[in-house]
Formats: sequence, structure tokens, C-alpha cells
Amino acid sequence: MLEKQEKRLRRHKKIRAKIFGTKEKPRLCVFRSAKHIYAQLIDDEKRKTMVSAKDEEIKNLKSKIQKEENKMSAKTAKAFELGKLIAEKAMEKKIEKVVFDRGGYKYHGRIKAVAEGAREGGLKF
Repeated sequence: MLEKQEKRLRRHKKIRAKIFGTKEKPRLCVFRSAKHIYAQLIDDEKRKTMVSAKDEEIKNLKSKIQKEENKMSAKTAKAFELGKLIAEKAMEKKIEKVVFDRGGYKYHGRIKAVAEGAREGGLKF
């Protein structure tokens, strides 16, 4: 298991060498654990988190999951809703464009769902 994490961190370092967030175009960073998923908008110039969200913040999730259940699993539905939530919070702070940081994970499953939810919420990247 440790080898898997080391590989992900190595990939993440390569990605971070190319991606940089600013105040106008922050970095949308995604972290995925076994049970939960988290997203942040980060200004790398000031090293500050501008907006953050986690799947535990989503309300009325069961009704939303039942509608989406035919298409995706419960965790993936949570991730999609998280993308919408982070986009909504970003729009409140007048942020429209972001740089997507997948965190060394494959662009697949829950990571892809967060990106699609954020796009549906109005973020551009």
C-alpha cells in the first residue's frame, strides 16, 4: 500500500511542477480518501486557501443520489455534488476560471466527477 502512495505522490510532484494558481485563476486541488473527497481553491502566490469544500457538507444527498444512482455509484454522486458545491462557493467569491489539479490520481471515477460537477456549476478550466 505504501508503494501505491509513493507513486501517487511522485506523479503529484510532476503535475505540481507545471501547475500554478493565482488570485484570478486559482488551483482546484482534489484529495480523495477511501471514504471522503475534498476540494480546495488555492492561491499559490500567497499560499492561501481561498475556498474549500468536503463531501460531508452536502445536504439532502440521499435524494440526489437516488436520482443519479442509475448512472453512478454513491461515492461518485457525492463527488459530482462536491464539484457543484465548490463551483457555487467560487462564484460567490467571483472566481470563474481555475486550473485543475488532480493530485496525482487518474482522471477517472470520482476525480472526473468532481471536474464535471465543477464545470456544470459554472467553473471554466
